[in-house]
Amino acid sequence: MSARTFAAIVLLASASASQPELVMASAADGEVCLGAAEKVDDGQTLTGEERDEARIACGRAISATASIMQKYQFEEAYFAITGERYKY
Repeated sequence: MSARTFAAIVLLASASASQPELVMASAADGEVCLGAAEKVDDGQTLTGEERDEARIACGRAISATASIMQKYQFEEAYFAITGERYKY
């Protein structure tokens, strides 16, 4: 498990425990987003379908989370996957 994945899991768990009324990114979206970014960081190439799925998952994760730290991590993952910054 990479440091990026571990940090996202810890942030999701701590944020949901401390502020349950906030809408948090789904675990599946965060996992797909960060997993794809980890593949790219490891030098693997994503297929077009994988890249699109990860891009959409990252966008949902960024939009759904209220945590600035999570937004930053998902934005960095989005950049790793697409080569572009996320546009709000």
